[in-house]
Amino acid sequence: MVLALPNLQRDMPLAPYTTYKIGGPADYFVIASNRDELANAVLTARKDGMPYFILGTGANILMSDAGFRGLVILNRANQIHWQDTTVEAESGAVMADLIEQTAARGLSGLEHYAGIPSTVGGALWQNLHFLSPDRQSTVYLGDILLSAQVLLPDAGIQTVDREFFRFGYDQSRLRLEKGIVVLAATFALTPKPEDEIRRQIEANLVWRAEKHPDLTRFPSCGSVFKKIEGVGAGRLIEKVGLKGYRIGNAQISEQHANFIVNRGGATAADVLALIELIQKKVKEETGYRLEPEIRLVGENLKEVAE
Repeated sequence: MVLALPNLQRDMPLAPYTTYKIGGPADYFVIASNRDELANAVLTARKDGMPYFILGTGANILMSDAGFRGLVILNRANQIHWQDTTVEAESGAVMADLIEQTAARGLSGLEHYAGIPSTVGGALWQNLHFLSPDRQSTVYLGDILLSAQVLLPDAGIQTVDREFFRFGYDQSRLRLEKGIVVLAATFALTPKPEDEIRRQIEANLVWRAEKHPDLTRFPSCGSVFKKIEGVGAGRLIEKVGLKGYRIGNAQISEQHANFIVNRGGATAADVLALIELIQKKVKEETGYRLEPEIRLVGENLKEVAE
C-alpha cells in the first residue's frame, strides 16, 4: 500500500524525533506543516485503513525498538494568531515558543509550563500541569482553554469548548477516546507586566533544573509514573532502594527516581524492564501500585500498567 500523500517517506528511524532518543523505524512518515496538511494526513490514513500516530516533540512517550507499523505524522503545524488577550495556536506549535511570544506581549497564563517539552496538541492530551507559583497547588493548561478545532472520528472538523475535553489530572478525553485530533486551540490570557512573567519563567526553569535530570545530557521522557498524592512516586522508588539502578543503558535517575534516563544507546526493552522491576518492588515492599503516565507506542510494546 502506498499512501497518496506528498513528501511521504519510508522506513524513517524515529529515535531522533523522541526526547528519549529511542525508537525503531516507521513504515511511513510524513511532516504536516499546517492544520490542513495534518487533517489530510489523518483522513488519508483512515481512508486506507492504516494505523497512524501523531508525533509532536516526542516527550512523554516510549517508542518501540521495532518501530511503528503504519504512518507517523510529525506535527509541525505551528501557526499562531493573536486577538486582544487570546491566542490561537495550531497543535504542532511548541509550547516554549508560544510561552516566549506571550511573555513578549505581556500576557500571562502559559509561563507556568516553561521548561516542559510539548506541543500544544500534546499539552492538551495530558492536560499539562505544574506547581503553582507558591508551590502549594497545581495549575492546569485546560483551565485557560477557550475552544479548540478538532477532527473527530466520524463527524469531521468541529469547534469545541473546554468541557468537551473532560480534563483531569494528567488526563483528557484525548487519552480516553481514540481518533480525536486537535488541529488548533485558543487560550484566554491575562495582561501582566512582562518582567513579572519572565521572573516566573526563570523561577520555574530553576526549580525544574534543580529537581529534574537535564534532557541534553540524560535523555528521558519525563516522569515515568503518575503522582500518588501525599506520597510521591519518586520517593517510593527511592525507598525500595532502586534509585540509580541500571538495566542495559537505561538507568533510574540518581537525581530524581521517577525519571528513567538513557545513558547512551538504551533500548525500549531496557526501559520496560526497569518499569516492571519498579512496579514489582514497590508493590511488594510498600503496597502501592505505580501506574505509568508515559505512553507506549509501536510494535510489540505490551501494556505494563496492569
